[in-house]
Formats: sequence, C-alpha cells, structure tokens
Amino acid sequence: MNKDPWIILSAGDNVAVATAAIPAGAMVAGVETREKIDPGHKIALADIELGQPVVKYGQAIGRTTADVKAGDHVHSHNLHFENDRLAATANAAPEEASAADKARTFMGYKRADGRVATRNYIGIIASVNCSTTVCRAIADEANRTILPHYEGIDGFVPIVHDQGCGMSSTGDGMSVLHRTLAGYTRHVNFGGVLMIGLGCEVNQLTLYGQSGAGNSKRHFNIQDAGGSRRAVERAMGMLREIAADVGKERRVALPIGDIIIGLQCGGSDGFSGITANPALGIAADLLAAAGGTAILSETSEIYGAEHLLRSRAVSDDVARKLDEKIAWWEKYVAMHGASLDNNPSPGNKRGGLTTILEKSLGAVAKGGRSPLTAVYGYAERVTAPGLVFMDTPGYDPVSATGQVAGGANMIAFTTGRGSCFGCRPAPSIKLSSNSALYASMEEDMDIDCGTIATGDISISAKGREIFDLIIDTASGKKTKSEEFGYGDNEFVPWHLGATL
Repeated sequence: MNKDPWIILSAGDNVAVATAAIPAGAMVAGVETREKIDPGHKIALADIELGQPVVKYGQAIGRTTADVKAGDHVHSHNLHFENDRLAATANAAPEEASAADKARTFMGYKRADGRVATRNYIGIIASVNCSTTVCRAIADEANRTILPHYEGIDGFVPIVHDQGCGMSSTGDGMSVLHRTLAGYTRHVNFGGVLMIGLGCEVNQLTLYGQSGAGNSKRHFNIQDAGGSRRAVERAMGMLREIAADVGKERRVALPIGDIIIGLQCGGSDGFSGITANPALGIAADLLAAAGGTAILSETSEIYGAEHLLRSRAVSDDVARKLDEKIAWWEKYVAMHGASLDNNPSPGNKRGGLTTILEKSLGAVAKGGRSPLTAVYGYAERVTAPGLVFMDTPGYDPVSATGQVAGGANMIAFTTGRGSCFGCRPAPSIKLSSNSALYASMEEDMDIDCGTIATGDISISAKGREIFDLIIDTASGKKTKSEEFGYGDNEFVPWHLGATL
C-alpha cells in the first residue's frame, strides 16, 4: 500500500495525483515539483507539449492548452476538454466473491408478492404540488399520533414535488412523472401508501389505481374531502387501517441477492475516483456475484467513460442502448446551448477535477468491474440482476429519485466535498473520499474511504467494509442521514417538457 503523498493510477499515465499537500521542490516519482500541489490535484510526470493528451486512469482526460513541464500543476489553467477516447484496455476481473460471500443473508421484510424490503414505511404521496402541504400535515399528524402504537413501522413519509399540473397530459414530461410516482407507489419499502390529489390537476389519481403491488394503497382528492383540514382527518382514519396491517410485518433472514442498491456520487473531488468510488465498486461486484443488483446512473457523468462500460456489455443490444442514451444527451445539451463539459462544478474543480472526462472516469469506478447486464430509461422498473445502468441526469436528487422509483431499496453515495443527502424510503449510506471531510462532517459520513489514499487500507479491504455496512443497513442499522432526518425533501422527479 502506498505511503507516498502521491499516487499514479495507471502505468500509462503522464500525471500523478497528490494525496496530501506537496510543496514546490518535492520529488514525485523522480520528478521535482515546480509549484505547490494541493491534495487531489495533478502533477505532470513528463513534459507534455501544447495540444497533447493528458492521461489519467490510462485514459485521456483532455488536452493541454500550453506547454507543460514535468513537475507542473496540471489543471484548468493548462488543460481543457477535448472529446478524445483512448481504446479500452482488457477488462479486469471483478472482485472475487467467495462461497461465504454469496451465502450471506440480511434481515429484511418479505412482502406478499415476494419482493424484499429493507425498511417498513408508509408513504403519503402527492399527485400534484397543490396537495403537498396537506401531505406534509398528514405525515406529521400520523407520526405524532399513530406511529407510537406500532413498533414495526419505520415512519410515515411525505413524498412531495412541484409538478403534476401546468403541463401537457401527454409527452415525455407527463410520462416521466407518472412512471416516477408509480414507482414510488409500488416501492417495496412502503408497506402501505396513501396518495393525495387536489382534484382538478392534470395528473389525476385515476392514473394510479387503488391496489398496490405488494403493499396497501389508497387515495382521495382534497376537494372531495371538503378541504384541507377535513382531508387530514379523513387520512387519519385510512392510515390507522393501513398501519394495523403494516405494523404486523417483522424482519426475517433473506438472501443478499434481494438487495438493489443505487450508486451515487456528488460533490466529487480528486480523491473520489481513487478511493470511495473504486471501493464502492468492490462492494458492487460482491453484491452482483451474490445475485443482487447495483444501479449505475448519471449519464452526463459517465460521458467520456461510456466506452469502458460498453466494452463490458453482455450483448450488442445492451451496448446499443447505452450508445443511444449518450447520443440523446449530446443532442439534449446542444439544444439548450450547453456542453457536457459544463458538468464539473466549482466544488469539483477546487477538489482537483478539471474536465467531464476526468470526472466520468472516476465516477464509473462505482460500478466495479462486473459485466453490464441491462440499460434502463429513467425510473423504469429494474428487473435484471448484476450491474445495470439507468439513464438519469447527474444532479443527485433527480438521479437517486429515478433509481428508487426503479426499485432500489438502498442508496450508496460517495462524496469528496460533503454532499448531504437522504432518500426515503431507501436508506442512504454516505462514503467520504478523503479523511479531512470525514473528520469535519463525521455526523453525516458513514465510512471514511480516505484511509485508502494514506495507504492504511487497500481498496479491496475498504470495499468489503462497505459491503458489510450495506448488509447491516439493509438489516435495519440506521445511516447517519437517517439519524439526522434526511429524506423528506430529496424526492425530485426529472422535469422534462414545457411548463404551461
């Protein structure tokens, strides 16, 4: 394990990454630094002429905008985005899972339709922005008066949003909203659901039916109930009936192949692709080997690394579907006068990331090295085991909302700058990419992956630590996000189409 304050990620790289602050005049892989290098930032290992590719992870992350000397800091001032791709090298084997790994179980809830839950919530879901205040009031009252009587219920969760009217009843916008809300109404972590509408909105309750798939589901409109206060009173009676059934559920031992985990990263830095993301990839490989499912997403943040995923596709059809998603995004951002390279945020850049290619090569590491078995549209129901891809924006709340709508019963979220996030009804594990972040935000972070950069633990060992936490969390251990109360405000469906 590396104890130097720098790391070279691939034999073909012409930059190293600082894992700690490096002063000018220090030696890095036989090269003297010409200036101070901050943690997470890149150091040139050789002279790189103007217009030549900068290589990290064995892949091009852009081209130089000036002559770069060995020992120089390589960042936005001398590197810019160029749509280059270097050939994918032979795929390394996934992390090897033992028979004992594959035989592991967790304590979950077995629903009547055979699906498996990691939590036992009751959802209060708004069909439209106009019913959000009433949904929150219903959830607050239910948590205050009903929840104390049922030890087996994790809570009443308001799922609210800003859509549902002022939009076309047909087209992509309505289709995506309906698919997302339908996914939440049938989500396995909801033992029961009450859906509340206003009554006159475009997104009518009749689109969702009265019977749930594996859970108890009911709905009504505020206008039919006689107003807001009466709607809350009516909901209490219905929720007491739902809770009487849901409260009987108890955890039982189940195979870990029933875990479906959404993989997320936000507030990334120069360490994310070195520590937290590849360690999460190890855990994803182990879960996939045991028959579970890991959902990689954020299409705009795998741009530049999609050819590496394509090379792992199990069929030409899966590869073609991924190519189609990338092509759609290229047209989508161009239509709005933007570039996919606009994606790295100011925080990303302060943390050492320069271009979308560099960010994507690190982000895709969350998916481990398992074969890519399927590609899904946003919020489509995920049914294939193994590593799958779901088309979503890179914006974390929107992306995770699609994964949960598709069936993720857990989320694992890496961060280098300190993203705060929860995603009820799915518990969200937070993984810090560097130890300084973990020390400063320990009450938000579940695991410190920065110990990989300091050489105190291997990526494989940290990945197994994450794997253990996934199983413990699926069994009921609360995450830091859950303890603080995150998850009621992070439901953000992808908004497509015109607001009318």
